[in-house]
Amino acid sequence: MKNSSTLTSLISSTEPMLAVFSDHNSIACMLDVEAALARAEVRNQVIPEQALAAIEAACEVELIDFASLAHAAASAGNLAIPLIKQLTANVAKADAAAAKYVHWGATSQDVMDTALVLQLRQALDLIDADLLLLNAALAALAGRHRDTVMVGRTWMQHALPVSFGMKVASWLDGMLRHQQRLREVRKQILVVQCGGAAGTLASLADKAGGVAAALAEELDLGLPDMPWHVQRDRIAEVATVMGLLVGSLGKMARDISLLSQTDVAEVAEPEQAGRGGSSAMPHKRNPVGCAVALSAAVRVPGLVSTMLSGMVQENERALGGWQAEWDTLPDIMRLAAGSLAQMKQVAAGLTVDTARMRLNLDATHGQIMAEAVTLALGRSIGRMAAHQLVEKACHEAVAQQKHLRDVLAQDATVGAHLSGDDLSKLLDPALYTGQAAAFVDKVLASWSAGKRN
Repeated sequence: MKNSSTLTSLISSTEPMLAVFSDHNSIACMLDVEAALARAEVRNQVIPEQALAAIEAACEVELIDFASLAHAAASAGNLAIPLIKQLTANVAKADAAAAKYVHWGATSQDVMDTALVLQLRQALDLIDADLLLLNAALAALAGRHRDTVMVGRTWMQHALPVSFGMKVASWLDGMLRHQQRLREVRKQILVVQCGGAAGTLASLADKAGGVAAALAEELDLGLPDMPWHVQRDRIAEVATVMGLLVGSLGKMARDISLLSQTDVAEVAEPEQAGRGGSSAMPHKRNPVGCAVALSAAVRVPGLVSTMLSGMVQENERALGGWQAEWDTLPDIMRLAAGSLAQMKQVAAGLTVDTARMRLNLDATHGQIMAEAVTLALGRSIGRMAAHQLVEKACHEAVAQQKHLRDVLAQDATVGAHLSGDDLSKLLDPALYTGQAAAFVDKVLASWSAGKRN
């Protein structure tokens, strides 16, 4: 029971994140809290100094019987109760007097919540590191393809020309906001939980404030104004921010997977041995990174909903809502880490076929530029009249299997207002990407500014 991974865990997550929320690390963090509590109470003369050495020595995860812990937790209702019993017994083996002071004045939720915060600090460090790498890869990709013209698609249909750089910059723009959200959520979540049985810390009498402050200092956490046993907004905020991140990664994955379809073939995931193959079809190059991100985007919203639902808790201690968090939040973090790691890899090695992008721009034989012609002609005959004329020309181009330029060139109204050279320019996709390049530049400037700060 050293970890909670399965044979499929690495498909949807990463080894470092699995380690953070492994059984081993969960218990290790709880023991870190118990040791820190003892130090804080010695500092405040709550327990005798001579008890500290035995308590600290027993706060080693290797001394814990995980099988017994799991069985006892099923009856106790949480892991902290049987863990504290084992810890107390282990302390007693070395110093019976010291064993009296294990977990003094605290409650199970103090230990479990604070241990979770320690795990979340580790987890957010991993998310931050991978997000920085993803953003660097996206910035490089956006800069490289700032002026690469491609089909813009709305309602899954060809719409207007855009640039691939703009598409990538839109992914990066969202990720930069997630970086800011992660900075903000750290301020809220990295705080100690120290409230005692009913959140009053009555068990520590006039030493309560000093012990709580010392415990926070020992663990390098913030000290909140009061315990947050049943105010779960901090935990829910982490879950929600991860949900937003996973959603944006899913959007990126959806775009890439659609662009990598055989019939579109504008991009492809990195090619490497053993990646994206098929057991039956040797020619397949499946977008497996996108599949991981899209799978997470399907699973995480429901988990976030569970976290939000669990916020409605009873009085001073919860019955069900808190317990619902125990597996849910780790699952969210595991899935977010897996999605982020995969899309980081995809972005860094994405194959971009610019020739295919240009070919697809011509797939509708000039009709992708219909708006440009409509607006130019509309200046002379009015927008609605121009719209109807160009729409009719598009229908004729399809029916006659002609290029839109050829149909428009035969129209007397068009000829009266637009020259052949005018039509050529209006039908050039590279001349109708609007502010795409400027948008890329703005996002890259924000990314660069963030690196400096």
